Amino acid sequence: MLHKDNQYFIHSLPNGLRIAGCRTDGNVTYIGVAVNAGSRDESSEHFGLAHFVEHTIFKGTLRRRSWHISNRMETVGGELNAYTSKEETVVYTNAPAGNEERALELLADLIANATFPTREIDREREVIIEEINSYLDSPADSVYDEFEEMAYRGSALAHNILGTPESVRGIASADCRAFLDRFYTPSNMVLYISSPLAPEKALKLITKHFSQLHFPKSAGQREVPPLAPPFDIELNRDGHQAHTIVGARTFARTDPRRFPLFLLNNYLGGPCMNSVLNQEMRDRRGLVYTVDSSVSLLSDTGMMMIYFGSDRASVKKCRTIIRNRLDALASSPLNARLFDSIRNQYIGQLIVSSDNRESSAMSLAKSLLYYDKIRDVRIMAEELRATTAEEMRCVAETVASNLHYILTLC
Repeated sequence: MLHKDNQYFIHSLPNGLRIAGCRTDGNVTYIGVAVNAGSRDESSEHFGLAHFVEHTIFKGTLRRRSWHISNRMETVGGELNAYTSKEETVVYTNAPAGNEERALELLADLIANATFPTREIDREREVIIEEINSYLDSPADSVYDEFEEMAYRGSALAHNILGTPESVRGIASADCRAFLDRFYTPSNMVLYISSPLAPEKALKLITKHFSQLHFPKSAGQREVPPLAPPFDIELNRDGHQAHTIVGARTFARTDPRRFPLFLLNNYLGGPCMNSVLNQEMRDRRGLVYTVDSSVSLLSDTGMMMIYFGSDRASVKKCRTIIRNRLDALASSPLNARLFDSIRNQYIGQLIVSSDNRESSAMSLAKSLLYYDKIRDVRIMAEELRATTAEEMRCVAETVASNLHYILTLC
């Protein structure tokens, strides 16, 4: 079916694969497959498997060797890549317009026919272990993983997406293919295409190459993570800087309270220099090198995390500022003028980010994957404009009352 303004189209193949498309007037085609599977869906024996599959799916198929796969899009000036998160994996390609069939045929071949040759994955294993080690050398990054390990303790969300050197060494070719067969199934994926190609022609090519996929439905089941007990921990890593996260469990990505939460998060510690915490903790007081707030909403839970990097002596003072700011926002709604400014700023940021065509193309698939419909920036802007200052106050109250998790690496 076509979107009401003909900008988007949604279609499903008989095998259950959903397609989200957008016809553009550009010179680049963006095509990819979003899979509803990530590190959360691994067994405890194979931590890091989803990420390992993302790396090694390019290492050979029944028809192609590794160098054939890497050259297939690059020889026309394109790109082939992938990424993994806790709940999703995206395998994608970008190329000059006119290469749609080349891209679709390659992606279908990878999903249906990846062989994970032992020699190739053994080499890639060392690359991934080096990635793990280099990541651990950056406390500003690793503090997030250690924080989530504690905050999601007792659940499949707790472990690092990359796994550990030990778990990665235990992954075999058969494990990769089994993960692919279980989760890279038509009913568990959405294919996106953003291209100058007419929708009818795009769907014809997609049908040609992806109707061959007839894997059974995914058997994956997720359990809601239990609430971890509160913690306030300082770990000494002999660093020069203290890296602190203050966090609170929130709610799932489909919860209507996500819109006031997005506004609260952006106001407190968003990417702009005028965020409240940046103004107070960095510009006015010089207490931190950096401070930011982030929201991670998943299918059945979520987390708001406020990170700051500071001298050890400033950690306590910074924590007090964060607590006071949240308590103030929870006690009474902001005045109408300030709230309108906060809302307009966030909507403006969404509009600017939507100009990134690659990101917008991926958003089509993730929207259909998670909400079963396309929710673009216009729809989000409408929902944000309907959000009230009182709703943001209520969410601030929820966050403030659940601010039970604190970790400092220093």
